[in-house]
Amino acid sequence: MFPIIDKRETGINIRKIMDRQGLTAKDVQQYLELGCVQSVYRWFDGVSMPTVDNLYALSELFKMPMDCIVCGNRQSSYFHCVEQYNELQIRRISKYYKMLKNNQIA
Repeated sequence: MFPIIDKRETGINIRKIMDRQGLTAKDVQQYLELGCVQSVYRWFDGVSMPTVDNLYALSELFKMPMDCIVCGNRQSSYFHCVEQYNELQIRRISKYYKMLKNNQIA
């Protein structure tokens, strides 16, 4: 069996990622320069999918690989992506804390 993308699960995943990062559908619409915000809501509902170009741009916006955004029937690397994402955040916060501690940030 070859891999198939699950539009509904992908939409749910996009929504979860956006919620975690504090992004709104309007933010994504403006970032991707979409004609209307309804396109993003269609992704959430699984009615449609972002184009490959938009997925590529979303991966940059979300700071994660496209594989962590798209859901399908192959064994998911989602938990690895979430773990990796959380690890990046922890490193960033730790670095910021050390800089604050050393009075390097005003």
